[in-house]
Amino acid sequence: MKEFELEPDEHVVLQARKHWLLFVSELLPYAILAVLPFAIPHIIALASPLAPYAPTIEHHSILGRSILGVYLLIIWTGAWNAFTRYFLNAWVLTNQRIVNIKQRGYFSREVSSLLLPRVQDVTTDVIGVLSSFFSIGDIKVQTAGEDIEFVMHGIPRPEQMRDLILKYVSLKPGNNV
Repeated sequence: MKEFELEPDEHVVLQARKHWLLFVSELLPYAILAVLPFAIPHIIALASPLAPYAPTIEHHSILGRSILGVYLLIIWTGAWNAFTRYFLNAWVLTNQRIVNIKQRGYFSREVSSLLLPRVQDVTTDVIGVLSSFFSIGDIKVQTAGEDIEFVMHGIPRPEQMRDLILKYVSLKPGNNV
């Protein structure tokens, strides 16, 4: 990891990202918006009162193609932003801490860490039928002495991550796995 340096006796246990299904659901609106300009003329042609106007919406003119190009570029930029957030946002569990890497924008990244000895409580939330079926959930980690919660949303197999966190929290210092 280039986002943070590992201590001499520290090693990465697990790295997790949002579940792939959540990523696909974020990309779906962009795919629909990208197809929409090509589908609208055909849909209008099916509506008999509007059928005469369908050829005017086609993208055969230079202005029409230019507008379509700018529109698709905006859609592509939004989809690329969603991919960038998915790929660069990560949660890393080491044998000593939990690291949350959050991409805020193209040139803004936040890296925060939580030492495992400070962990008091680890809670998982899996809400809904689809979340239960695909094993997608949230993990909340509470620390000692602070009211700060470390929350990881959309984790695949949150119970596995919770059990690993609790395993490494329960290990005494000097007991490395």
